[in-house]
Amino acid sequence: MSTLENDLRAALGGEVDFSVRRRAEYSYDASVYRRVPLGVVFPRSDEDVVAAVQAAREHDVAITARGAGTSIAGNAIGEGLVLDFSRHLNRIVEIDPDRRIAVVQPGVVLDDLNAEAGRYGLRFGPDPSSRSRCVLAGMIGNNACGTRALVYGRTSDNVDRLDVLRYDGTPMTVGAYKDETGDPFIERLRALRDRHLASLRTSLGRFPRQVSGYGLEHLLPEHGFNVARALVGSEGTCAITLGATLRLVSEPDTKVLVIAGFPDFVAAGEAVPQILEHGPSACEGLDAQIVQMARGADRSGLPEGGSWLLVELTGDDAEERARILAREFPGALVETDPARQAAVWKIRTDGAGLATRAPDGSQAWPGWEDSAVPPASLGAYLGDLRALFARHGVQGAAYGHFGEGCLHIRIDFDLGTDRGRATFRSVIEEATRLVASHGGSPSGEHGDGRARSEVLPLVYDGDTLRAFREFKGAWDPTGRMNPGILVDPDPLDSGLRTDRMPPAPRTFLPFAEDNGDLRQALHRCVGVGKCRSEHGGVMCPSYRATRDEKDSTRGRARALEEMLRGELDTEGWRSDSVHEALDLCLSCKGCSSDCPVNVDMATYKSEFLHHHYRRRVRPMAHYSMGWLPVWLRLARLPLRAASSPGRLAQALAGLGKRLGGVAPERDLPAPARQPFTRWFRRRERPSGDRPQVLLWPDTFTNYFTPSAGRAAVRVLEDAGYEVLLPRAQVCCGLTWMSTGQLKVAREVARRSLEAIHPYAARGIPIVGLEPSCTAALRSDWAKLLPGDERLADLKVRTFAELLEEAGWTPPRETRRALAQIHCHQYAELGQDADLRLLAKAGVEVSIPDSGCCGLAGNFGFERGHYDVSVAVAERSLAPAVREAAPETIVLADGFSCRTQIEQLTGRRAVHLAEVLLPEAAEPREPGAGHGTM
Repeated sequence: MSTLENDLRAALGGEVDFSVRRRAEYSYDASVYRRVPLGVVFPRSDEDVVAAVQAAREHDVAITARGAGTSIAGNAIGEGLVLDFSRHLNRIVEIDPDRRIAVVQPGVVLDDLNAEAGRYGLRFGPDPSSRSRCVLAGMIGNNACGTRALVYGRTSDNVDRLDVLRYDGTPMTVGAYKDETGDPFIERLRALRDRHLASLRTSLGRFPRQVSGYGLEHLLPEHGFNVARALVGSEGTCAITLGATLRLVSEPDTKVLVIAGFPDFVAAGEAVPQILEHGPSACEGLDAQIVQMARGADRSGLPEGGSWLLVELTGDDAEERARILAREFPGALVETDPARQAAVWKIRTDGAGLATRAPDGSQAWPGWEDSAVPPASLGAYLGDLRALFARHGVQGAAYGHFGEGCLHIRIDFDLGTDRGRATFRSVIEEATRLVASHGGSPSGEHGDGRARSEVLPLVYDGDTLRAFREFKGAWDPTGRMNPGILVDPDPLDSGLRTDRMPPAPRTFLPFAEDNGDLRQALHRCVGVGKCRSEHGGVMCPSYRATRDEKDSTRGRARALEEMLRGELDTEGWRSDSVHEALDLCLSCKGCSSDCPVNVDMATYKSEFLHHHYRRRVRPMAHYSMGWLPVWLRLARLPLRAASSPGRLAQALAGLGKRLGGVAPERDLPAPARQPFTRWFRRRERPSGDRPQVLLWPDTFTNYFTPSAGRAAVRVLEDAGYEVLLPRAQVCCGLTWMSTGQLKVAREVARRSLEAIHPYAARGIPIVGLEPSCTAALRSDWAKLLPGDERLADLKVRTFAELLEEAGWTPPRETRRALAQIHCHQYAELGQDADLRLLAKAGVEVSIPDSGCCGLAGNFGFERGHYDVSVAVAERSLAPAVREAAPETIVLADGFSCRTQIEQLTGRRAVHLAEVLLPEAAEPREPGAGHGTM
């Protein structure tokens, strides 16, 4: 343990972490750069921050302040001490609706502030696309702007006062200073301004999105000598933000969206001045490649074109103005429905992630990410930029804040070769000269960081650069605040995350979408941090429970990337750091759909566990729950006995849980008296010639809740089908897949495919009842059995999809239901067919914002996972079930979900098939329980 680490632990009440795993997680932000820190501190109070800075100063260690780590230019990483404010210093201190101000700690997430301010009809004006996870201090550091800066301005325009701490330990509260203060430090800044008055007036503040360098225009007398606003955009190089007083704005009642199509982004840029005449609140550009990469994007919401402008108008006359605007652009659409607007906006807000992949799967990188020019010059600038890219043989998808001349673009640099890195440097240098020739700025909102600080001399004259240096020197004379940025910058091509990467490792799974390269798969994660969002979607349930970076999809990807690099983490596949990072991954697959670039951590985890335990003894849970389908076939009756009431049964259950690695807090599942397959063989079948369907008898329906299987058969027969079951024992292999026993999973999948392929070859559809198993047939089998041509014959359908295809009309009865969507269904199957069928059946459905149920197959049953499993459920699902009226149906197709709901709330949840029965659902078999999937 280092002396610095010892001193920090002795002085702080917050957490101090110098572990390999933690340093790996914080070596990256959302940029192309990598800087390995000495350690990470999570302060709990201002006193902790002061103590941490004092310890760093005594050891002459640099400080980097970090919020959500979504910085695109490399502003939130450093080789010294990283202070993460998002974990604990995230309190909204005050909202004053009369004065329209908010006082916040540095780690407050923008969406959380807006949710609280929204109670008064207010919000913070700037709204970057990362608003679900970005923190206010990060927005202050980078001078974030967002979609509606046309009306609300930049962060600097909305800051009233800042509470800051300098590296020398001096705390300050700064704002605007009209008159002499008597404070030597403030007067030093006033003298700095006076020395460089002419340069500041001519070089800075020429158009709203000029944020490169320091915002010293705010020190001018005509701008009120506002020191707080001059600090905004300083990227943590001057002082640490301890708190902020922010101005709030009113939320408009009416928003109308006009969507205009253009042949390309140059044409879209040229149309901006005409659109601005209509006074929009937002004017956003979107390239066809972004739309093409958006999973599930509905192109019907967009007119014809190769590029689009999304133009928002607000106010009582917004719809009338929107229709006048739309008439000026043939084919433009006017969208008034908020849900449809949200669907279109989602493509734009996911742009930072979507732009990282070209349609052919190649990687695109930030670097020349957010340049800006005066809007009147945008079309010409875009045309010149396209020509520059063509000269260098690179390309990228464009999107961004076109109404303010700000362009976001990711470029397909080949950063793995010397030639590619040389191109990277050349493009940024030439693009800087180009943007300067159009009167623009290398950065329009994300700051210069490591990507653009080196090229500032190509934009600003010597006197302006001297003013920057003096400003930095006044605040941080020793240069220990986030060094390498803005003043004395690092070279723009040093410390790239692709440097010194070893060859791709051999893997068991094919990673076909990433050319068989696990490194390339991990590079999908560019750090936009959507996995740190607290609401909406599924990703990432364990992070939502712990708020720890290690439990985010991004944190796990970083740990895996460092393992493959082999410098910081030298243990390879045996890495304890990666094992710890993956331990709380629920394999929910939420990231495979919620992440804009479809990072698939469940698959990465399976691959890691396969190698990690190769020729080693595995955890007992891998043998008990990983092999559960076998144990249920061989020992169903003893398992049922151990789940029965009575002291002997309880003793057997306790012993079984200890031996099987099961959490002692969990009740063991009780298998049903009669498996579904036995009932199916003995039942009476309807007569007549009917179309056939093969029902997949998953382990959990078969052995734990055969009532769902029986209900499904009755509904399918009512829909006119002849229901078949495979003649042989089948299993999807998911329990082996999720525990990394990939050789067994492959063999199980191969045998099961042999059993069902004769049916599939005859065109018989296969319908699944358990979402995790159905998803495994659709996606995991392609990974386990790459190149097997028989997979192309499988027509796998969900229960609802098959009934819709049959045109079946369910019996109608007005009811209410609370529905928990299984994670794998959400990620890979979809639930629209289910909701349409329920609507036809007269069932009014509400879906809690719960994401994963928290049980997630074997996860919630494994020893050591119980608390997190329950915490995930208690965020939304369990309270919603408890609050539901007794007559409300609790609907959950996933066996994990039904188990979690019953064990935590005592309410029985039912399968869709039981809700859709032609008559009342069958009573539950006495003694039947729920299991682990």
